[in-house]
Amino acid sequence: MEITFVTSNDNKFREAERILKEFGVNIRHAKLSYPEIRSDDPADIAADSVERLKGKVEPPFFVEDTGLFIDALNGFPGTYTAWVLKKIGIGGILRLMEGVTQRRAAFRTAIAFFDGKGLHVFKGEAKGSISTQARGREGFGYDPIFVPDGFQKTFAELSVVEKDAVSHRRMALEELVKHLAKG
Repeated sequence: MEITFVTSNDNKFREAERILKEFGVNIRHAKLSYPEIRSDDPADIAADSVERLKGKVEPPFFVEDTGLFIDALNGFPGTYTAWVLKKIGIGGILRLMEGVTQRRAAFRTAIAFFDGKGLHVFKGEAKGSISTQARGREGFGYDPIFVPDGFQKTFAELSVVEKDAVSHRRMALEELVKHLAKG
């Protein structure tokens, strides 16, 4: 089976491609620009994106939205992660967290899948904490400051195999695979 993943983020595509290959699912990459709604819920954004792409992308296809939700910052940057990364970067987040001892955070992903008949949304979450400094060279985005539960290393310090095994994206993609297996 081959599905189209609509994303402008090459890193997200490569991660999804690696994970889905494990389950025998091949994906094509469609880089399309389209407006996104603003919402604090990645599922709302992903679902609305599918609605905007119907008729423009041949089904089956999916889109994904992810947010980094930091407890001490009342969920900031949330679904605004890409915008915040461009504006203040990882260094800005670390400055906002200076002196903060409660560093709990979660990456939340929602995948919206359109099979030509209906819309299905699948969610994944990786819980962890924000490190006190950027560490590691792997990954992308906020990976250098996110330490997943059960690890001492940031996502950027983990090998690709280690990160792919515990990422929020994997959790959502596994739910998509379960749905596909039902036929």
